[in-house]
Amino acid sequence: MAEGRFYLSVLALSSLGSVCVLFTIYWMWSWHGGFAWDGSILMFNCHPVLMVAGMVAVYSAASLVYRLPQSWAGPKLPWKVAHASLHLLAFTLTVLGLAAVFGYHNRQHIANLYSLHSWLGITTVFFFACQWLLGFAVFLLPWASPWLRSLLKPVHVFFGASILALAIASVISGINEKLFFSLPCCVKGSEARRDAGAVGVRLDSLRTSSLPGAPGSLPRAPTSPPLAALRHGLPAFLGALASTLLPGVGSRGPPFTQALLPGCSHSCPPAEVRPS
Repeated sequence: MAEGRFYLSVLALSSLGSVCVLFTIYWMWSWHGGFAWDGSILMFNCHPVLMVAGMVAVYSAASLVYRLPQSWAGPKLPWKVAHASLHLLAFTLTVLGLAAVFGYHNRQHIANLYSLHSWLGITTVFFFACQWLLGFAVFLLPWASPWLRSLLKPVHVFFGASILALAIASVISGINEKLFFSLPCCVKGSEARRDAGAVGVRLDSLRTSSLPGAPGSLPRAPTSPPLAALRHGLPAFLGALASTLLPGVGSRGPPFTQALLPGCSHSCPPAEVRPS
């Protein structure tokens, strides 16, 4: 009975991670123009999807490998390979996500690492890389002694959980930053400069439209017939699900905007779009 509840919890957590990724895809595709890999804002849209998929969904799945009862007895090597492979997949998605945002910034001549979210995210990725290399060298390769492995195991477990917490904090701060840049008229200039000064950013010297998420006419990436069918079917399904869970989210009306930023009028004037 207890084992059944455990596997039900694992299934629920896996489904939650998948839903997070699907909602992020829906957000970027339906609200911000879709995806591309051409240095435009559509290239930036790949960044949130890849980071949520890599650092949250796949990373958490890799961390749960050693929580499965089957891994408690028998040979450890298959579980070590599965653990390392899932983490490598998460790291690969993360690197692609970084390539998307740095490529967009460099193409549009936008400064890199200009916010608290940027530094928190890059620090998380650095710790993730060190954690994976240490785990591969000590726990997967056969050269390390049992004494060294027993000494480093608590450190490895601690940093694994800490990196997941940092990844979630990075994702939340990134979503808030994207919302902040998407609704510039809903934040007073003095408040924006005050909040930006706390993290060492001079927003008054930046053009809002040059930052990720600025509203305006966004070109859509060309899609093939299967992707076109997915494009129309998936947003409709996710929009209906969002409307059921959180009334107002599935539509673009004022209730959702006012719920996010109280006192904000939804009729924000479009920001000036800087020519590329």
